[in-house]
Amino acid sequence: MPDLPTLLAFSVAALALIVIPGPSVLYIVARSLHQGRRAGLVSALGVQTGGLVHVLAATLGVSALVLSSALLFSVLKWAGAAYLIVLGLRTLRAPTPDALTVTVPDAPPLTRIYRQGAVVNALNPKTALFFLAFLPQFVHPGHGPVWAQTLTLGLVFLGLATLSDGAYALLAGSLGRRWQGNRVFARRQQQVSGGVYLVLGVGTALIPHGS
Repeated sequence: MPDLPTLLAFSVAALALIVIPGPSVLYIVARSLHQGRRAGLVSALGVQTGGLVHVLAATLGVSALVLSSALLFSVLKWAGAAYLIVLGLRTLRAPTPDALTVTVPDAPPLTRIYRQGAVVNALNPKTALFFLAFLPQFVHPGHGPVWAQTLTLGLVFLGLATLSDGAYALLAGSLGRRWQGNRVFARRQQQVSGGVYLVLGVGTALIPHGS
Protein backbone atom coordinates (compact mmCIF):
# COMPACT_ATOMS: atom_id res chain seq x y z
CA MET A 1 0.00 0.00 0.00
CA PRO A 2 1.23 3.57 -0.67
CA ASP A 3 2.45 5.35 2.46
CA LEU A 4 0.81 8.54 3.74
CA PRO A 5 3.28 11.03 2.17
CA THR A 6 2.83 9.32 -1.21
CA LEU A 7 -0.95 9.42 -0.91
CA LEU A 8 -0.89 13.09 0.02
CA ALA A 9 1.44 13.98 -2.85
CA PHE A 10 -0.69 11.94 -5.24
CA SER A 11 -3.90 13.57 -4.03
CA VAL A 12 -2.49 17.08 -4.52
CA ALA A 13 -1.25 16.22 -8.02
CA ALA A 14 -4.54 14.53 -8.89
CA LEU A 15 -6.63 17.47 -7.68
CA ALA A 16 -4.51 19.87 -9.75
CA LEU A 17 -5.39 17.81 -12.83
CA ILE A 18 -9.02 17.08 -11.92
CA VAL A 19 -10.20 20.65 -11.33
CA ILE A 20 -9.12 21.67 -14.85
CA PRO A 21 -12.12 20.94 -17.12
CA GLY A 22 -11.34 18.19 -19.60
CA PRO A 23 -13.41 16.12 -22.05
CA SER A 24 -15.18 14.23 -19.26
CA VAL A 25 -16.17 17.44 -17.50
CA LEU A 26 -17.43 18.94 -20.77
CA TYR A 27 -19.52 15.83 -21.34
CA ILE A 28 -21.00 16.01 -17.82
CA VAL A 29 -21.69 19.75 -18.06
CA ALA A 30 -23.40 19.30 -21.42
CA ARG A 31 -25.57 16.53 -19.99
CA SER A 32 -26.42 18.62 -16.90
CA LEU A 33 -27.36 21.71 -18.89
CA HIS A 34 -29.55 19.70 -21.21
CA GLN A 35 -31.24 17.29 -18.79
CA GLY A 36 -30.73 18.63 -15.27
CA ARG A 37 -28.68 18.04 -12.15
CA ARG A 38 -29.78 14.47 -11.52
CA ALA A 39 -28.87 13.43 -15.06
CA GLY A 40 -25.52 15.20 -14.66
CA LEU A 41 -24.74 13.44 -11.37
CA VAL A 42 -25.71 10.05 -12.78
CA SER A 43 -23.61 10.78 -15.85
CA ALA A 44 -20.65 11.64 -13.61
CA LEU A 45 -21.02 8.30 -11.82
CA GLY A 46 -21.12 6.57 -15.18
CA VAL A 47 -17.98 8.37 -16.33
CA GLN A 48 -16.13 7.28 -13.18
CA THR A 49 -17.33 3.72 -13.71
CA GLY A 50 -15.74 3.90 -17.14
CA GLY A 51 -12.63 5.24 -15.42
CA LEU A 52 -12.68 2.23 -13.11
CA VAL A 53 -12.42 0.02 -16.18
CA HIS A 54 -9.20 1.80 -17.11
CA VAL A 55 -7.85 1.62 -13.55
CA LEU A 56 -8.41 -2.13 -13.48
CA ALA A 57 -6.88 -2.42 -16.94
CA ALA A 58 -3.80 -0.48 -15.82
CA THR A 59 -3.58 -2.66 -12.70
CA LEU A 60 -3.70 -5.84 -14.78
CA GLY A 61 -1.47 -4.51 -17.55
CA VAL A 62 -4.19 -4.61 -20.19
CA SER A 63 -3.79 -0.89 -20.96
CA ALA A 64 -0.17 -1.43 -21.92
CA LEU A 65 -1.25 -4.17 -24.31
CA VAL A 66 -3.91 -2.00 -25.95
CA LEU A 67 -1.63 1.00 -26.31
CA SER A 68 1.17 -1.13 -27.77
CA SER A 69 -1.14 -2.58 -30.44
CA ALA A 70 -2.10 -0.23 -33.27
CA LEU A 71 -5.11 -2.40 -34.16
CA LEU A 72 -6.54 -2.60 -30.63
CA PHE A 73 -5.91 1.10 -30.10
CA SER A 74 -7.72 1.98 -33.34
CA VAL A 75 -10.69 -0.24 -32.49
CA LEU A 76 -11.06 1.42 -29.09
CA LYS A 77 -10.60 4.91 -30.54
CA TRP A 78 -13.08 4.57 -33.40
CA ALA A 79 -15.68 2.85 -31.24
CA GLY A 80 -15.52 5.71 -28.72
CA ALA A 81 -15.60 8.37 -31.43
CA ALA A 82 -18.59 6.78 -33.17
CA TYR A 83 -20.50 6.47 -29.88
CA LEU A 84 -20.02 10.17 -29.05
CA ILE A 85 -20.95 11.28 -32.55
CA VAL A 86 -24.15 9.23 -32.45
CA LEU A 87 -25.04 10.79 -29.07
CA GLY A 88 -24.42 14.23 -30.56
CA LEU A 89 -26.59 13.63 -33.61
CA ARG A 90 -29.40 12.20 -31.50
CA THR A 91 -29.30 15.21 -29.20
CA LEU A 92 -29.37 17.69 -32.09
CA ARG A 93 -32.24 15.88 -33.77
CA ALA A 94 -34.36 15.52 -30.61
CA PRO A 95 -37.56 17.64 -30.37
CA THR A 96 -37.08 20.99 -28.69
CA PRO A 97 -38.55 20.99 -25.14
CA ASP A 98 -41.72 23.03 -24.84
CA ALA A 99 -41.38 26.23 -22.83
CA LEU A 100 -44.21 25.20 -20.50
CA THR A 101 -42.87 21.78 -19.58
CA VAL A 102 -40.77 21.29 -16.48
CA THR A 103 -38.57 18.55 -17.85
CA VAL A 104 -37.50 17.30 -21.24
CA PRO A 105 -40.35 15.02 -22.43
CA ASP A 106 -38.16 12.38 -24.01
CA ALA A 107 -35.30 12.43 -21.50
CA PRO A 108 -33.74 8.96 -21.33
CA PRO A 109 -33.99 6.96 -18.09
CA LEU A 110 -31.19 7.38 -15.57
CA THR A 111 -29.97 3.83 -16.16
CA ARG A 112 -29.35 4.67 -19.80
CA ILE A 113 -27.61 7.95 -18.89
CA TYR A 114 -25.38 6.06 -16.46
CA ARG A 115 -24.57 3.44 -19.08
CA GLN A 116 -23.77 6.06 -21.70
CA GLY A 117 -21.37 7.85 -19.36
CA ALA A 118 -19.61 4.59 -18.56
CA VAL A 119 -19.29 3.61 -22.23
CA VAL A 120 -18.04 7.06 -23.26
CA ASN A 121 -15.14 6.94 -20.79
CA ALA A 122 -14.43 3.23 -21.11
CA LEU A 123 -13.97 3.66 -24.88
CA ASN A 124 -11.68 6.67 -24.51
CA PRO A 125 -8.07 5.61 -25.27
CA LYS A 126 -6.81 8.91 -23.85
CA THR A 127 -8.07 7.83 -20.42
CA ALA A 128 -6.20 4.54 -20.71
CA LEU A 129 -3.03 6.41 -21.66
CA PHE A 130 -3.47 8.84 -18.77
CA PHE A 131 -3.77 6.20 -16.07
CA LEU A 132 -0.94 4.16 -17.52
CA ALA A 133 1.36 7.21 -17.50
CA PHE A 134 0.21 8.93 -14.29
CA LEU A 135 -0.29 6.19 -11.70
CA PRO A 136 3.16 4.52 -11.96
CA GLN A 137 4.86 7.79 -11.02
CA PHE A 138 3.64 7.29 -7.44
CA VAL A 139 4.24 3.54 -7.20
CA HIS A 140 7.25 2.40 -5.16
CA PRO A 141 8.16 -1.31 -5.27
CA GLY A 142 9.39 -1.17 -1.69
CA HIS A 143 5.93 -0.24 -0.41
CA GLY A 144 4.26 -3.51 -1.40
CA PRO A 145 2.82 -5.20 -4.48
CA VAL A 146 2.76 -2.88 -7.49
CA TRP A 147 -0.74 -3.99 -8.50
CA ALA A 148 -2.14 -3.13 -5.04
CA GLN A 149 -0.56 0.34 -5.08
CA THR A 150 -1.79 1.01 -8.62
CA LEU A 151 -5.32 -0.04 -7.72
CA THR A 152 -5.33 2.05 -4.52
CA LEU A 153 -4.09 5.17 -6.27
CA GLY A 154 -6.59 4.67 -9.08
CA LEU A 155 -9.48 4.42 -6.64
CA VAL A 156 -8.33 7.54 -4.80
CA PHE A 157 -8.21 9.41 -8.11
CA LEU A 158 -11.70 8.25 -9.05
CA GLY A 159 -13.04 9.28 -5.65
CA LEU A 160 -11.64 12.79 -6.01
CA ALA A 161 -12.86 13.00 -9.60
CA THR A 162 -16.36 11.97 -8.53
CA LEU A 163 -16.53 14.87 -6.06
CA SER A 164 -15.21 17.37 -8.61
CA ASP A 165 -17.42 16.14 -11.45
CA GLY A 166 -20.41 16.13 -9.11
CA ALA A 167 -19.80 19.79 -8.30
CA TYR A 168 -19.67 20.65 -12.01
CA ALA A 169 -22.89 18.69 -12.57
CA LEU A 170 -24.72 20.53 -9.78
CA LEU A 171 -23.55 23.93 -10.98
CA ALA A 172 -24.39 23.31 -14.63
CA GLY A 173 -27.71 21.69 -13.73
CA SER A 174 -28.68 24.68 -11.59
CA LEU A 175 -27.88 27.08 -14.42
CA GLY A 176 -29.91 25.03 -16.85
CA ARG A 177 -32.85 24.84 -14.45
CA ARG A 178 -32.85 28.60 -13.94
CA TRP A 179 -33.50 29.12 -17.65
CA GLN A 180 -35.65 26.07 -18.15
CA GLY A 181 -38.82 27.98 -19.02
CA ASN A 182 -37.10 29.85 -21.85
CA ARG A 183 -37.74 28.04 -25.14
CA VAL A 184 -34.88 29.84 -26.93
CA PHE A 185 -32.43 28.84 -24.19
CA ALA A 186 -33.76 25.29 -24.25
CA ARG A 187 -33.00 25.05 -27.95
CA ARG A 188 -29.57 26.66 -27.54
CA GLN A 189 -28.54 24.36 -24.72
CA GLN A 190 -29.66 21.39 -26.79
CA GLN A 191 -27.51 22.62 -29.67
CA VAL A 192 -24.55 23.23 -27.37
CA SER A 193 -24.88 19.78 -25.78
CA GLY A 194 -25.09 18.06 -29.15
CA GLY A 195 -22.17 20.13 -30.42
CA VAL A 196 -20.03 19.18 -27.41
CA TYR A 197 -20.68 15.48 -28.02
CA LEU A 198 -19.72 15.88 -31.69
CA VAL A 199 -16.53 17.79 -30.86
CA LEU A 200 -15.53 15.18 -28.29
CA GLY A 201 -16.21 12.45 -30.83
CA VAL A 202 -14.07 14.12 -33.49
CA GLY A 203 -11.36 14.78 -30.90
CA THR A 204 -11.35 11.12 -29.93
CA ALA A 205 -11.09 10.09 -33.59
CA LEU A 206 -8.05 12.34 -34.04
CA ILE A 207 -6.06 10.88 -31.12
CA PRO A 208 -2.86 9.47 -32.67
CA HIS A 209 -1.54 6.09 -31.59
CA GLY A 210 1.22 6.48 -29.04
CA SER A 211 0.25 10.05 -28.14
